[in-house]
Amino acid sequence: MDKEIKKNNSTPVKSTGALDAKKFFDFKIAGVSYKIKSSHDEETVKNLVNYVDSKVSDAIKVTKNASFQNAAVLAALNIAEELILLKKRAYDELEILEAKASKLASKIDSSKVDKVNWS
Repeated sequence: MDKEIKKNNSTPVKSTGALDAKKFFDFKIAGVSYKIKSSHDEETVKNLVNYVDSKVSDAIKVTKNASFQNAAVLAALNIAEELILLKKRAYDELEILEAKASKLASKIDSSKVDKVNWS
């Protein structure tokens, strides 16, 4: 059974239903049309496309020659910077949580030793 799926700012794309793990999505980034195949749901793809479109559009505004290629590279660098900083922050937070967990585990272990009846 064919089912038509309407994408954000795109033409409908055919999906053959539950047997397909991936669907095709048509979209535009800074006015340039693309088509991808993804296993993500429509809402996730829409969010990804809107995010990248926003980053590329912002980059176009600040590039001197306003070429799409330069803007795409600048957008990719900005997204990579965000990703790396978020990963570093998450790693730092994880280290703090691991240290706290280790401290708590030590306290629990020492409290068990204190409660042992040695008589």
